[in-house]
Amino acid sequence: MMCGAPSAAQPVTAETQNIADQVRSQLEEKENKKFPVFEAVSFRSQVVAGMNYFIKVHVGDEEFVRLRVFQSLPHENKPLTLSNYQTNKAKHDELSYF
Repeated sequence: MMCGAPSAAQPVTAETQNIADQVRSQLEEKENKKFPVFEAVSFRSQVVAGMNYFIKVHVGDEEFVRLRVFQSLPHENKPLTLSNYQTNKAKHDELSYF
């Protein structure tokens, strides 16, 4: 992967689901609601001064959200940050860079 260029969409790994799970509470707090389901379905990554993860998550019924999660460099020892998100996405919406 080239620094700065996002990867192609990929199937979810256990690591990606774990990243999504770690920012779930941040999203629920911002949206002021609890999601009955929180299942990552695909993701892209981007090397920056750390790593951005763009994760598409199924949150119940036919509703999906897109998360942008920032993971700082290991030596900074900072928690994952939900840096942006988009709600009301459909299953077939392309996972884009936002």
